[in-house]
Amino acid sequence: MRRIQFVVCALLLCLVVGCSTSPTGRSQFLIVSPESAIQQSRGAYRQAVEALREEDEISQDRLLESRVRRITGRVVTAAVTNFPKSANWDWSVVIVDDADTVNAWCMAGGKMAVYTGLFEQLELTDAEFAQIMGHEISHALADHTAERMSRAMAIQLGLVAVSAATDGSRAAGQNAELLAQVALELPNSRVAEREADTLGMRLATLAGYDPEAAVTLWQKMSGLGDDRPPEFLSTHPAPNDRQARLNQMIPTMRDLNPTGKKLPATAITIVD
Repeated sequence: MRRIQFVVCALLLCLVVGCSTSPTGRSQFLIVSPESAIQQSRGAYRQAVEALREEDEISQDRLLESRVRRITGRVVTAAVTNFPKSANWDWSVVIVDDADTVNAWCMAGGKMAVYTGLFEQLELTDAEFAQIMGHEISHALADHTAERMSRAMAIQLGLVAVSAATDGSRAAGQNAELLAQVALELPNSRVAEREADTLGMRLATLAGYDPEAAVTLWQKMSGLGDDRPPEFLSTHPAPNDRQARLNQMIPTMRDLNPTGKKLPATAITIVD
């Protein structure tokens, strides 16, 4: 009984102290601080890079490296200008030599990865690649990493509470996990994706890239087929109205940078 009371108190405390606001004004559930998320992401990134080195999966394509550095650097400039908190981030990207994987990601603190499959399977324009990096960088800027970690911690606390109440029933624990995922993860994931779509489109446009590329990008993604959907789509839910929403934002985005002036590229580390 005392264990249950302890967990319940912990959950209530999380609800009290876990309030934050995203760049779009959305209330966020954060019991893991953005600073902690950056610190833990740094260690996870180091491990991921070491594993890639051991498997010899880091690209040595210097032309691609130059392209990634230039485009990503411009998007990072837009990010740092609009989100000063990211000025001191250790911006870095590893290019993963994997032609079968269509994916990219950005951890808290600006730790990024790009897979060669993005370029080989989608034949990306510079503007389309800028949209991808804007989207991924926006997840970090909006503290979505800390948000996901907070949800995971809440799920763990919930499982402990259910396990204690049911004398460790495995079935009850599984049900609790399922309910927690539905209640905490899915709704927030959809909202987080909308935020990253909007913020990412804004960053790419400010960096000097045509916002219409956001629409052509998702058209290409959707055209890859249903037999083996790209990992990028599996981790980035694409509702039926996504392209329509992006298309509606184009006029507003163009007003941010009517001449399409390119920003200078911030120096970022290319991991090799």
